[in-house]
Amino acid sequence: MLDNIFKGLFDSDLVSVISVTDFLLCLGCALVLGLVMAFVYMYRTRYTKSFVVTLALLPAVVCVVIMLVNGNVGTGMAVAGAFSLVRFRSVPGTAKEICTLFLAMGAGLIAGMGYLGYAVLFTVVLCAVFLLYNSIDLGSKRNAASYKIITVTIPEYLDYTGVFDDIFETYTVSHELSHVKTTNMGSMFRLTYRVTLRDPKKEKEMIDMLRCRNGNLEISVSSQESTATEL
Repeated sequence: MLDNIFKGLFDSDLVSVISVTDFLLCLGCALVLGLVMAFVYMYRTRYTKSFVVTLALLPAVVCVVIMLVNGNVGTGMAVAGAFSLVRFRSVPGTAKEICTLFLAMGAGLIAGMGYLGYAVLFTVVLCAVFLLYNSIDLGSKRNAASYKIITVTIPEYLDYTGVFDDIFETYTVSHELSHVKTTNMGSMFRLTYRVTLRDPKKEKEMIDMLRCRNGNLEISVSSQESTATEL
């Protein structure tokens, strides 16, 4: 019985033209799987409406492309790859979003080949693993609130080499000057530090000390986690 469930609709050599029934069956299966992936992605994840809609429809699009090239994966991937020539004016996705899109494409590819049983099994297993990793917060840092990126603007006459070391030694466990950039027509420097705070509750106190040192110019503080997701 399992062999019949996981048997492809187009395995027969006699199938040269896809029937309307088979087409609608594969398309409907891909739409359902995309909807399941969309709901799973929405669980404990920040998302946008446009991305969720795209995720729900992507398996169906890939499924139709594969079916129309008669299950030829190479040709289907070449046609799908042509879509990448279009440059969308949107913010680059995070690694998590890109991985989810690949999972949706995989489900659509399997459904387009006619292996609906394997498509359902693939979706169920990967969605279960996705929920598990989200539940255990895989990859999350302990004491994430202590990891900060601080950007400080200083006038050009101020030597930035070690100018804030005494302040950082007081309020941080470790600090590193990772980036230096000139700004305002070269009249100012913008310094970027990666720091680990000793006590996150004293963050404002540290910023006040930095303001006294840099002449009350612009200072910004962001978490390393939020900065990493933008890459």
